[in-house]
Amino acid sequence: MNLARRQLLRYGAAGSIAVLLGTSVASSRRFRAPRWLGDPFTLGVASGDPTPDGVVLWTRLAPDPFAPDGLGGMAMDPVTVDYEIAHDEQFRRIAARGSAVATRALAHTVHPEVRGLEPGRWYFYRFRAGQAISPVGRTRTAPPPGHQVQRLRFAFASCQAWSSGYFTAYDHLAAEDLDVVVHLGDYIYERGWSRGRQGMTLEPWLYAEAVDLPGYRLRYAQAKAEAPLQAAHAGFPWLVTLDDHEVDNNWVSSQPGHGIDIHLIPALFRRRLAAALQAMYEHQPLRIEQLPSGTTMRLHRRYRFGDLADITMLDTRQYRSPQPCGGNIATDCTDRFSPERTVLGAQQRKWLIDGFARSTARWQIIGNQVAMNQTDYDPGPHTAVGTDAWDGYVAERSLVLGAAAERGVRNLVVITGDRHENYAADLRRDPSDPETPVVAAEFIGTSISTGGNGTDLSSHGRVLLGTNPDLKFCNSQRGYVRVEVDKDLWRSDFRVVPYVDHPGAPVHTRASYVVEDTVPGVTPASQSDRGRADATAGAAAEHHSGTEPIR
Repeated sequence: MNLARRQLLRYGAAGSIAVLLGTSVASSRRFRAPRWLGDPFTLGVASGDPTPDGVVLWTRLAPDPFAPDGLGGMAMDPVTVDYEIAHDEQFRRIAARGSAVATRALAHTVHPEVRGLEPGRWYFYRFRAGQAISPVGRTRTAPPPGHQVQRLRFAFASCQAWSSGYFTAYDHLAAEDLDVVVHLGDYIYERGWSRGRQGMTLEPWLYAEAVDLPGYRLRYAQAKAEAPLQAAHAGFPWLVTLDDHEVDNNWVSSQPGHGIDIHLIPALFRRRLAAALQAMYEHQPLRIEQLPSGTTMRLHRRYRFGDLADITMLDTRQYRSPQPCGGNIATDCTDRFSPERTVLGAQQRKWLIDGFARSTARWQIIGNQVAMNQTDYDPGPHTAVGTDAWDGYVAERSLVLGAAAERGVRNLVVITGDRHENYAADLRRDPSDPETPVVAAEFIGTSISTGGNGTDLSSHGRVLLGTNPDLKFCNSQRGYVRVEVDKDLWRSDFRVVPYVDHPGAPVHTRASYVVEDTVPGVTPASQSDRGRADATAGAAAEHHSGTEPIR
């Protein structure tokens, strides 16, 4: 990001960069809040990327979040935002205090990175701007490195097209007993393709595709104004990455996908990409290491949970080769086997594989955006696959899975978004040869809302189950995946809602699949195990409701 010299001079040398980026402030200068005409915390609060001694917090000052200029109703002037972290929800035992400055340069967002906290602890936090106080959020630090941990509970979600349906699934996710939430991409959609909400009113800016900074900021404001999403953010720390719709449908590297840029000159898409990445940073609980520099943003990183699990977040968009055979479903596409094709890029691939060798965690979890398992859509003799997924990069998939096996990864589990369907699948180094051993498991989570109400098992899903022997489960309802991991067992519960076209849908566990320690691949959980899981989750949610974050 280019910092104008006049801005640095205006804010003073000490702490000026921290001021402009909304991190914790080294400067003693304070900037007064305006006389608010409404609530400046309309988009809620969030936390993310926890470490054993800290976490990054987030909020945005936006008294008018849908102002057409994308600036949230804020004036030019910076505003000092104070934050508190406490051991209790009443803020009687304060653990940390600090300030950050919200500036116009980053849409008056702040990302204070708090350190000096105790490992493996829950905390409450809130912000103040002038006389306005934010809702209360709850967050958790990670266990110490190598510390013996008995259990990890998390949920993963993806694909939340606002116009396709209500975010009801997040109401239920917010009531779960979790340590962290993982979001695997398509947090926003660059344009509103469908009208899946009953009684939905389309704002004028919703018709147009987002291509500039105001447009992307409005898309994030639209999503983050939803109460269920705010509740889920306020309840847990999040790990986030992006997929394609944060920018442009099926974009890769510096090339547009299927949006309106398809025939434009590259310089125009680079400008669009830079705007999209900046808007993402502005609206997510990300650290300064994730601050974009023009058209690049480092999103691959690791979250360590004691000795039990490592979550490795991948970026399968910024560094990849263009999709072979057009990027859609292609039959007998030989170009997808080329060893030159990459979905990760050489540096990220090396970083991932080196992490396999260095980690001592019992479970290696890959946070992945596009399906890794082979998905053949042709029930006949041909192989028809979607080449935007790992099926378009066969050599690199074999290399990654082979490296995990060769380096002795004890348990490798891939969690994925993008498909708008729930899958449980085995992963082989060579999926075209059923005689090769299974080396990992993959769980693909459905969408929060994209695709509308969905159905339990569509005719499309029946074809997939009949054509792909390594695919063990398929479901096309909406929801999220709840995961519980201990030293002996991984369990994924596919939590689904029956409709999203109007609010208030109930949730239930459609199916549960497990992975046993040192036994790669997925198997169905017993009915009694699923019942115990839901009973435990219900009791935890009832207990948790007494300390629910202020909404």
